[in-house]
Amino acid sequence: MIYDLIVIGSGASGIISAITAGQNNKKVLLLEKLPNIASKLKATGGGKCNITNTLSNEELMKHFGRDGRFMQDALKEFDNKKLIDFLDSIDVKTHAPDGFRVFPISHNSNTIIEALQHKMQELNIELICSQKVTKLLHDEKRITGVKTQDVIYKCKNIILATGGLGFSSLGAEGDGYKLSNELGHKITELYPAMLPLHTKENWVENCRADTIAKVKIKIDIKKHKKLQAIGDLIFTKKGIRGPVVLDFAREITPLLEKYKEVPILLNLTHGMNEEEILQYLQKQTSNILDALSNLIPKSLAVELCKLSNIKTDITFFKIDGINKAKLISLLAWTPLTIVGNDGFKMAMITRGGINLKEIDPKTMQSKIIDGLYFCGEVMNIDGPCGGYNLQWSFSSGYLAGLLKGKN
Repeated sequence: MIYDLIVIGSGASGIISAITAGQNNKKVLLLEKLPNIASKLKATGGGKCNITNTLSNEELMKHFGRDGRFMQDALKEFDNKKLIDFLDSIDVKTHAPDGFRVFPISHNSNTIIEALQHKMQELNIELICSQKVTKLLHDEKRITGVKTQDVIYKCKNIILATGGLGFSSLGAEGDGYKLSNELGHKITELYPAMLPLHTKENWVENCRADTIAKVKIKIDIKKHKKLQAIGDLIFTKKGIRGPVVLDFAREITPLLEKYKEVPILLNLTHGMNEEEILQYLQKQTSNILDALSNLIPKSLAVELCKLSNIKTDITFFKIDGINKAKLISLLAWTPLTIVGNDGFKMAMITRGGINLKEIDPKTMQSKIIDGLYFCGEVMNIDGPCGGYNLQWSFSSGYLAGLLKGKN
């Protein structure tokens, strides 16, 4: 048998590409190397599955940086509204409880996975698990099939939906990079992204109780001072995490490789500058700990007082001038030193991948060999937390599944 399409990888992008081709009467085979499908989708958002968000296509693309325009054609074909309509058509109801992030009403990723699996069965999409593809077969011009550890399957088209290196505990090994590289595709440098970060400073472990909102984080290296982000932050035993850290990690992990240590600055006072902090403290009549506890969590206030050599039971006016200046400086910009992370085993996504210049954004087809398509995280494009990356997976998977390239 010769399949119209073989999809390699059963994440969000692979499944939607298979369904899209199946709806267009293509004979589709979906190969998954793990025993079950959609293992990473199952874990997304702590199992709650933040599918997408409510941003316009233009706004969504901006959050992917300079490569965002590459997404334009895929989003035209299958944006957040079309994704929500599709999910509704397979009986997955969604909502956006905070007006931004979209979840299944069940807040359970299994709801989506079961509905997608049922849709594939309805379309007679053949699914084979525990089949690892070891080689893409081709003649000089186009794809002809795949080889697994067990058998050769012949086909007219292949969609590579193997994901990146993130969440290696869920089976990610970067198979797609090796397979596409063997056909001549270039792979950019690969770094773990969307993961907690470790700090040299160990006082942070005493501040683990609270989430601090609207923290501004920036890199304290002259060449990289423009890199910054704002969001919620949580201190951990080893360092920092939270949405702002997960988003900003993609900027820091390449610098860690280069510099070994990356100094950063945190504004923990909702954007207040030194003058505003001084004016606030001058109005306080309670002891400095109570005064600071109205501004930042008490555990953090204790640590910043220690760093400033200030006793917590005295008022602001009784603090020595040098120590006052130190405290105000720390409140405006708290310095930390990033020294590591847990690598790809804890990374939700991968920064880097197949070079976008070698992929046609209008079809997701390879510019090097006909019949080879890409979708999802295997490509060199990634976005922040909040449904961005899953939307990209679904959009690129849908476009690839249309098989609009040369056939």
